[in-house]
Amino acid sequence: MFEHAAVALELLLTPMRLLALFAGMVAGMVFGMLPGLGGVAAVSILLPFIYLLDPFAGLALLLGAISVVYTADTITSVLIGAPGSPASAPTAIEGHALAKQGQAARALGVGFLASMVGGVLGAVILLFAIPVAGPIVLSLATPELFMFAVVGLYYAASMITRNWAKGLGAACFGLLLGVVGPAPAAADFRFTFDQAYLLDGFSLTIVALGLFGIAEVIAMLASGGGISAEATVLTRWGTGFADFWRNRWLVLRASIIGIFGGFVPAVGASASTWVAYGHARRSTKDRSRFGRGEIRGIAAAEGANNATIISDLVPTLLFSVPGGPAAAIFLGALFTFGYYPGPRMVSENPDLMFLIVWSVALTSVVGAALCFAITPYIARLTTIRFALLATPLLLVMIIGAYQATNTTGDIAMLIVLGVVGWMMKQADWPRAPALVGYVLAKPMEQYFWLSNQLHGWSWLVRPGVLIIASFILIPLLVQFYRRTTASRRGAAADIATETAAPASPAAGHPERPYVELGLAAAMVVAFAYAFIEMLGFAADSRLLPSLAIMPGFVFAVLVLAGQLRRFASTERRPGGVTQYREPFFLLALVIYGILVWAIGFNIATGVLLAWMLFYCAGMKPLTGLIYGAVIFAAAHGLLTLMKLEAPTGSLVNII
Repeated sequence: MFEHAAVALELLLTPMRLLALFAGMVAGMVFGMLPGLGGVAAVSILLPFIYLLDPFAGLALLLGAISVVYTADTITSVLIGAPGSPASAPTAIEGHALAKQGQAARALGVGFLASMVGGVLGAVILLFAIPVAGPIVLSLATPELFMFAVVGLYYAASMITRNWAKGLGAACFGLLLGVVGPAPAAADFRFTFDQAYLLDGFSLTIVALGLFGIAEVIAMLASGGGISAEATVLTRWGTGFADFWRNRWLVLRASIIGIFGGFVPAVGASASTWVAYGHARRSTKDRSRFGRGEIRGIAAAEGANNATIISDLVPTLLFSVPGGPAAAIFLGALFTFGYYPGPRMVSENPDLMFLIVWSVALTSVVGAALCFAITPYIARLTTIRFALLATPLLLVMIIGAYQATNTTGDIAMLIVLGVVGWMMKQADWPRAPALVGYVLAKPMEQYFWLSNQLHGWSWLVRPGVLIIASFILIPLLVQFYRRTTASRRGAAADIATETAAPASPAAGHPERPYVELGLAAAMVVAFAYAFIEMLGFAADSRLLPSLAIMPGFVFAVLVLAGQLRRFASTERRPGGVTQYREPFFLLALVIYGILVWAIGFNIATGVLLAWMLFYCAGMKPLTGLIYGAVIFAAAHGLLTLMKLEAPTGSLVNII
């Protein structure tokens, strides 16, 4: 084994292959920092260039891009609050809260160091795990895979909010979004409403940007300032290093969680990151800061998702089952070069296997170092007036969404989900569980259907399933015991506040009781209507939708009942100027989407630029024209790079 590792390192350390590796790394960093693009876009754009290189150099080019995406999207998650991937949602939640407190560099520093450790540890462990990885993965049957996904979704739903009904309801809503489109086990198209656009379901990019990115940009525009009101973020470097060292064992444990989570095909980082985040929360004595800027949450999440990068490739290489969309593209590149993944690949192509390990380990270290080099310059953007940054960010999000099907339906769906994400934020419904539920919907449905086909319902009592289910049941029993014991001591109120009480309005945003009531009622109606629609599906097509709809309806009713009681008993107070500004900016975005559909991207974007730069940012005419021209040219450059045509108007066809 060691001789093959040495040969692979020698093969990689040639000028052309190193250049290809670092070129891919730079591309992965750039696209990782752009909301809505990420690894899939980076690998897709680099794919045509691999044919100009030898197989090892071509694969190194793709690996360089894949390896640093989770490291680079830490910047987007912290500064903007829009996760570049579902696995970065905990970082967006905790890191963005720290950025608002003027501690962006501290959050970024911990994130980069944890990412580096996770990537390197993943490479080291995988170096020894390759010979036994096949039996490990083969020992997990479909029932165990399904339960692992359930555990990941449960942690995502329960760890980030004090109100479990909202968290679990949001997770069910995400599952419902994930089952839109074709059913994998029957000839059914579900919840398409006779719209051709919905026949393939929702795009991951659109769901992530809609639920997170749009709401954050709208909120910051309404505030009228920058991401952070303080200009002292660069003084937190020492604190960041100290935080990392203080939590070094947590990072190691989270990295191990990520490694084993990555072994599970198609689940990987989304589930393992939330399990690691849940571990960080449960191992912390004072949990009050989680969701408001807890550095331990960032350390655990970044250690886990980067460690998953390598182990995500294990099912790809051993069983031709890609661990994610980027891994699927990498799998296609392997086929192109004549490599056919399978259990025998370890013995037939050991040099290639170890070249993959070395590539990811090297780019994990160099990528983190490069992120540290640019962090001081990126962190300064937190004090710039947000309207100056919001315009290019919105266009990047729109172009990132538009790449899904190259139709205006992408932009329309982005805005619709943006409205939903904004309402969820105002009503204290956690958005991360919805995003994770959407990501896990397809693998969960596949595993659930196969489990029932192969084992009936007897799979529920399989030892592996019971062991994995204990990750949920044991904490629940412990918590029930704690609450029972505390109630006997007269301290039930404190425990209830910690575990189940809804967040105080002062903790997050101005109170908007009408938005909270409206969203809860809309969720009840949505789940009820989905149940009626589901009755017309084939039996196999109803399996996962029923798991989403029926519990989701119950949770939504519980939330609505609680909101009605709160609405009737609480004196409502004004929430400040931003309470009225945010709906105004949201309406402006809706109008922009209508203009894109009616008169095309170019004219509508020109109107948006003029309004954002001159009215919102208050720029001078000449400066605004120059800045607007640069943004407009960059948007078209990005469209050209991604081989997209700008949308033309349906009513007025203006090029």
